[in-house]
Amino acid sequence: MTSAKTFFGHPRGLATLFFTEMWERFSYYGMRALLLLFMVAAVEDGGMGLDDRTGGAIYGLYTMFVYLMALPGGWLADKFFGLRKSVFYGGCIIAAGHICMVFPSTETFFVGMLLIIIGTGLLKPNISSMVGEIYPADEQVKRDAGFSLFYMGINTGALLAPLIVGYLGENINWHYGFAAAGVGMILGLIQYKLTENHLGQVGLEPVRLPDAAQQNKREQTIRNGLWVIGLLLAVLVGLLIARVIHINPIVFAGVSGVVILVAVLAYFIYVFLFENLNGDEKKKVVAIFILFLVTIAFYAGYEGQGSTLNLFAERYTNMFIGSFEMPASWLQSAPPFFVLVFVPVFAWLWTWLAKRNLNPSTPVKMALGLLWMGLGYLVMIFASNIVIAGGKPLPAWLILTYMLHTFGEICLYPIGLSGVTKLSPKRLVGQMMGVFFMALALGNLVAGLYAGEFNDEAISANPSLLTDLFGLIVKIMFVATVIVLIFNKPIRKLMGNIN
Repeated sequence: MTSAKTFFGHPRGLATLFFTEMWERFSYYGMRALLLLFMVAAVEDGGMGLDDRTGGAIYGLYTMFVYLMALPGGWLADKFFGLRKSVFYGGCIIAAGHICMVFPSTETFFVGMLLIIIGTGLLKPNISSMVGEIYPADEQVKRDAGFSLFYMGINTGALLAPLIVGYLGENINWHYGFAAAGVGMILGLIQYKLTENHLGQVGLEPVRLPDAAQQNKREQTIRNGLWVIGLLLAVLVGLLIARVIHINPIVFAGVSGVVILVAVLAYFIYVFLFENLNGDEKKKVVAIFILFLVTIAFYAGYEGQGSTLNLFAERYTNMFIGSFEMPASWLQSAPPFFVLVFVPVFAWLWTWLAKRNLNPSTPVKMALGLLWMGLGYLVMIFASNIVIAGGKPLPAWLILTYMLHTFGEICLYPIGLSGVTKLSPKRLVGQMMGVFFMALALGNLVAGLYAGEFNDEAISANPSLLTDLFGLIVKIMFVATVIVLIFNKPIRKLMGNIN
């Protein structure tokens, strides 16, 4: 351990990482709760006045790139910065992004989004890696418990953020909300620097080459590459601000999704044909591909929380408690609350079932995740019928939806992470984890694009569009559930002895 004192029986370094990540997630989920609402709000209400499709596309691109940047962020930490510096630099860039968003300018708003994407890519994957490194190799059980505690920190930040950031943004001034999110990240950075001595030697150095000359050459190459990329980004941002070039967010989002999907398909084909896999490894790679598709489908629905369902809360839900109108973004605190409450319950349930040889197989848990997602959106069809009848549903409908979606994530997300790690050929584990992040990224992108279909004007003219749009999600989730269950045995055979 790095210190004689402990944090709930764990190395004190865990407290450093717990609170840093808690505040980083506070800043991320606070900003996410406001993002689409701000972009589509009327200019006279302090918003950007974007149409729903454009706002949804930008939201989807933002959340997509947050996940994609984890890939180069992790690589830079391993090869150049080291984990500890990457976390600090990433936090500083995130804070700078939020500061940019404080100013009521379209240009600074988008520069701020770009900075937050870059900073999150540096911080998010590497702080998780540091959690694993603060434990000795022979303390696997305590290490797993430490990750569970760390996960609680993530959801504590996500729970608090909409309550504070959402209230300031919706009820006082949008930019006050963005400022509050930035203050959260700054508090996390201060705490990180004041307590980083508890981390000992963890994360101080990157993975170095044995030959010093080769290491210096690699560092110089990376340094030069970062300068070139930075200059190109600066030029691109300058051209966009000067309106010399124009990017259509809807087209860009669609093209980005297709490019990523084609790239992943090409990667799987390459691995299958040219990585000299044996028969067992090929079967497991096919199983990972199935998990990849299921993950995209699930998160295309799940990430509707910050987009489609957030708009439903703001436009069609009765948010009044007496004479007080709750900010729509407050409902974004429901999912992390349910995670904190129900993760221990599901952990106990899986253990109880396993002792009786009744623990569901990985494909069944995939199907359960999709089923819960479909049931959540089925609830929204009933809520939409109230809107069609001329009323406003209570927040309880959305809260029930979020609870069901949380059940789905508890079933699917852990098996996604552990499944990719266990199924991948050892030499490809890092690359396959990158593929998993791409599935999350694509799910986020689809969620943003689909939110644009919930056009306020079209729904006002024809409210039954709400049930049509939610109904399509329900059909997709239920059909996917049935397909996974039908192919339960073949998928289990592909996975071999992994469950």
